[in-house]
Amino acid sequence: MDAQQVLDGLNPTQREAVTCPITPLAILAGAGTGKTRVLTRRIAYRALQGDHDPRHVLALTFTRKAAGELSSRLRQLGLRDQVVAGTFHSVAYAQLRARWADRGVRPPELLDRKLGFVIRLLSGAQRASALDIVGEIEWAKARDIEPDEYGAEAHRLGRRAPLAYRDMAEVYQRYEHEKQRRRMVDFDDLLRLCRRDMREDREFAQAQQWRYQHLFVDEFQDVNPLQRSLLDTWVGGRRDLCVVGDPNQAIYGWNGADPGALAGFAEHYAGAETIRLSDNYRSSPQILAVANAVLAGGTLEQEPAAAAGSGLRPNRPDGPIPEVVTYPDDKAEAAGIARSLRDHHRPGGSWSAQAVLCRTNAQVAVIEQTLHGTSIPFRVRGGSGLLDQPEVKSALRDLQRHPGDLSAALTDLTLAASAAGAAGEHDGGDAPGGRDGRLELGHDATGPAADSRAANLEALARLGRDYLAIESRPSTPGFVSWLGETARSDQPDRQGDAVELATFHAAKGLEWPVVHLAGLEQGLVPIGHARTDDDLAEERRLFYVAITRAERELRLTWAQSRTFGERTAARTPSPYLDEVEMAARALRAGTVPDDWATLLGAQRARQQLEAARPKGRRATRNGRAGRRAGAEAPELDDAGQATFEALKAWRSHQAKVADVPAFVIFQDRVLAEVAAARPASRADLLAVPGIGEVKADRFGDQILAILADQAS
Repeated sequence: MDAQQVLDGLNPTQREAVTCPITPLAILAGAGTGKTRVLTRRIAYRALQGDHDPRHVLALTFTRKAAGELSSRLRQLGLRDQVVAGTFHSVAYAQLRARWADRGVRPPELLDRKLGFVIRLLSGAQRASALDIVGEIEWAKARDIEPDEYGAEAHRLGRRAPLAYRDMAEVYQRYEHEKQRRRMVDFDDLLRLCRRDMREDREFAQAQQWRYQHLFVDEFQDVNPLQRSLLDTWVGGRRDLCVVGDPNQAIYGWNGADPGALAGFAEHYAGAETIRLSDNYRSSPQILAVANAVLAGGTLEQEPAAAAGSGLRPNRPDGPIPEVVTYPDDKAEAAGIARSLRDHHRPGGSWSAQAVLCRTNAQVAVIEQTLHGTSIPFRVRGGSGLLDQPEVKSALRDLQRHPGDLSAALTDLTLAASAAGAAGEHDGGDAPGGRDGRLELGHDATGPAADSRAANLEALARLGRDYLAIESRPSTPGFVSWLGETARSDQPDRQGDAVELATFHAAKGLEWPVVHLAGLEQGLVPIGHARTDDDLAEERRLFYVAITRAERELRLTWAQSRTFGERTAARTPSPYLDEVEMAARALRAGTVPDDWATLLGAQRARQQLEAARPKGRRATRNGRAGRRAGAEAPELDDAGQATFEALKAWRSHQAKVADVPAFVIFQDRVLAEVAAARPASRADLLAVPGIGEVKADRFGDQILAILADQAS
């Protein structure tokens, strides 16, 4: 393969990114724009052009799987095993091992399981928060925060720590001291030690910088401050650096990642070039319209991580307009999803063409439980199933160690879940991370904060009550055995044909023709413990990531009530669904804007203006405009009042013909909105609150005719 062949099939912007001679270079690659393709072809193109020796190239990413994918693609481009592709930690560890071997130093022991180590450092009630404490230590180390700096930094950043800041700093200090005493290092220590040795040992630094002269970094939006600092030492004073990523997919801030690293790349590396890839080849125009609207909604709340106008451009055929479906409760939602999965399974088609994505593991468990009663094959993606969660494993071990009255034990479990949830409301904390800022040790990347752990324990308690209801002679061993059978028997082998169940985080980097997004309710999307502006911005980006996993069809659902343990709570839809439904209306009307932010801003401004108006008069039998149930009505001028009366007269006739009460045709408040807005087209009519597709189809022409007559 020659250099020109490497460019075959690239669009003009992709070609520019591959061939750009300027470094440092940042390639902002939106979802589905060919990020990995561009990165690997740039490496191959420069090698074939003689711009670099592939034996001196280092390609960095965040998981072993991603590194393997890079190596595989580079081999297909003819570079075979010449380019080193690895994670930050694997490369740092390799460099340290070589240095230790050269100096005859016995390597320290690697601490790869922190939980047990940390528990032994805790006392009393602190042990209940051990998992969160591990996560907080990892967050601090990823942010390059020392124990004596922790309190001030945690306060500055508004951290919801598992312990008081002073106590957390003391535990962190004990953790570091005990590791040193026992001559152990954790994964973050590998980065710190490599950086220290690069800074202090000039010969070592020169050797490594000669070995790796051309650096490429994938998923740069996920770099944390410690990784970025180490990268700077690897780069040294040179400029041959290319990074690829998407600020709109920065979803690991809770784990120490710095989403500003990519957005601020040109400031950090003076003279750097930035190229943006916006042509999406994954999703239909309808799905991208929804994704762009959701993303634009965040620009109205705060400055976005990505510049305005960064929406994706479609390159696939049209597909169905994404639909939002409401269910009375979570069980009905799960049953509805199962029906939809079956409806979307085409004859001769593949079950693996579909996925069900949820924000939390506990929601995945509800769907999983429902699918057990169907003949729909499924598997839980990334080991994120309920029984794989550490708090659930711990609870099951406790049940087995203390067998007895299972009903009483489940009651205790429910109480423990409630206590965990209450703790999460007050202090919370984020999940323990993993190597390279990702969870590679079997945990899900959503992070089991206190409230997430509570939801998982409540889901386990619910399964226990289901077992009690169907088992004539229940027992603790029987429950544990039943769990293992029901949770795993219906899942095919990892390579089999099955619907994928996954959390939003676990789905990143994947795609399916049909995606079902479930549990889209306030408190879940965005998650309840997200309270700062940064947290909420990340939650919106996470929802955007979930949407852009869909290729052809997207279905979004929420439940009006949801059961948490023994409590059933009323729910409200996610605020992000406002943008979804507005985009769907625009798609149906054929009025998709180029700039969603402007349209959304105008809509919100109109809503704020209406909310600020003095209260209007209630609707009465003599025709004064108003809203039912005491809601406010738009103020009508004389012409508007006359139009309202004409609309009411028309409505009365329609009601008599149909033999239904007048409000079934349209409520007073809707007619008042029409009279105030005076829509001139079907698209304008659909923008009026209270008018949907069905009524617009049935009555739209008549209403528009009345309005035209009133205006003449």
